[in-house]
Amino acid sequence: MFKPARLALLLSFASLAPAQTSFLLDALTEELNRNFRILKEKADPAPYFMSCEVTDLEFASVSASLGVIQNTGQGRSRALDVSVRVGSPHLDNYHRVRGDRAQFTSGVMLTYEDNANAIKRRLWMETDRAYRAAAERLIKIRTSSRVKVAEEDDSDDFSAEEPARFQQPVPRLKFDAGEWAERARRLSTRFRQYPGILTARVTVMAQTDTRYFASTEGSRLEHGRGYARVIVTATAKADDGTDLTTGQTWEAVDPAGLPSDEVLRTGSDQVAKDLTALLRAPAAEPFVGPAIFSGRSAGVFFHEIFGHRIEGHRQKDESEGQTFTQSVGTKVLPDFLGVVFDPTARKAAGVDLNGWYLYDDEGIKARPVTVVENGVLKTFLMSRSPIRGFEHSNGHGRRQPGLEVVSRQSNLLVQSSRAVPDAELRKLLLEEIRRQNKPYGLYFQDITGGFTTTARSGLQAFKVIPVVVYRVYPDGRPDQLVRGADIVGTPLASFAKILATSNRQEVFNGYCGAESGNVPVSAVAPAILVSEIEIEKKAKSQDRPPLLPVPEAGAGQGGRK
Repeated sequence: MFKPARLALLLSFASLAPAQTSFLLDALTEELNRNFRILKEKADPAPYFMSCEVTDLEFASVSASLGVIQNTGQGRSRALDVSVRVGSPHLDNYHRVRGDRAQFTSGVMLTYEDNANAIKRRLWMETDRAYRAAAERLIKIRTSSRVKVAEEDDSDDFSAEEPARFQQPVPRLKFDAGEWAERARRLSTRFRQYPGILTARVTVMAQTDTRYFASTEGSRLEHGRGYARVIVTATAKADDGTDLTTGQTWEAVDPAGLPSDEVLRTGSDQVAKDLTALLRAPAAEPFVGPAIFSGRSAGVFFHEIFGHRIEGHRQKDESEGQTFTQSVGTKVLPDFLGVVFDPTARKAAGVDLNGWYLYDDEGIKARPVTVVENGVLKTFLMSRSPIRGFEHSNGHGRRQPGLEVVSRQSNLLVQSSRAVPDAELRKLLLEEIRRQNKPYGLYFQDITGGFTTTARSGLQAFKVIPVVVYRVYPDGRPDQLVRGADIVGTPLASFAKILATSNRQEVFNGYCGAESGNVPVSAVAPAILVSEIEIEKKAKSQDRPPLLPVPEAGAGQGGRK
């Protein structure tokens, strides 16, 4: 479920608009309250809560490949999401029914011009549509409850929370297309000197994301964030048909914080060198044994095998595997580990984080949440959908525009009290290889992402997709790069295998896809040593590399030199 943000955002932005009364927020609030008042008077069943959120995106991007510009773009959009709840907080139209997921909002496009009539008319039409769907589903839910077995968790469908009011000057996009196009062009040209590389792309992207939220409880919010990124990727095909990809990203809240050309050149060269080395590397074989995950790799590992299983709505949904539903107060990780989700954290290990926000998509203020302390599970990530024992949100109700809110991860921070320097962690790996009498161990240097299955009807398993993997030999031989390996396993078995961590944290920024769409997340973790992990062979195609040699640059090609 963790998708690296290699196809998402960056460029040059950000000056703050002066603080002022929000025309858009005023129009939304007025029409929302008008619709609520009329529906309460005339509709049956009547709504007891309504809210609306507008996501205002400004974005710009440029991509270059092998010295030429492939595309540029910039634009702005506004998406409107409307929530209408009918019935009561104990039982309403969002009630979870096995095999039926509630969907009322549509993320309809809203004009980005400040025209009160156009804004109010669109909200009016969306409210009417959402109300009709809500009323129809509530009738079905009430009927269904009479003929189906009682649910294990009979907690309410909606929590009572204090309304929030907050407005800040919002970021505005500032994009120098010419400057970034030239930088991307120069950077992508460097890949021409590597004949084994089929494609290479440098993408520079930037966006600002401003949220406007109003509810009939009295919440009124206007807040925003900017994010910028450089993404460098390269692809090749091995002789046996294996498709290979390497890449690197750099993130910043503001493009002014992105690295210098020198840093970008060094990183791009490493991407090319890693890919060239992978073309010569032997294919990995299925293996079970000890391994070290780099900090970035460990972050993805925790996101997949742990983070999704402590999202609150999964504890109430009886179609889910509910791995940790009954585990609060018990040990779920080694006692030297802790896990905190902190959407208020802006930076870690010198890197700007992607998973931060001020308020979630239900208008609840962001806050740090200690989920695991000394290995013991303390709580879950909560939206305004209560579960047994946890009646309130802790600010983790999130969504992509057009989808319904569920509890989701933010900035995952792994903490360790058994931390040693990297060199010592490697020594511990070598000792573990010898103890198990294995021919080698593994070192996962970099990972692109992964996914997991949490549903009860599927396998309770995960797959993490490494890019750069080494065999580590206990007899002093140099580490050996291998290709074509995927990490597989089951969560409960994997947690028990963690032996120690390094004392240096690394950051993985990305986008996570789940029921409520793609949301920005980060994972911050030290390298971890595990006594046992399993790898399997990666799927590959039957196609061979191109038969024709790479064309030589010549006068007939034209373009820039």
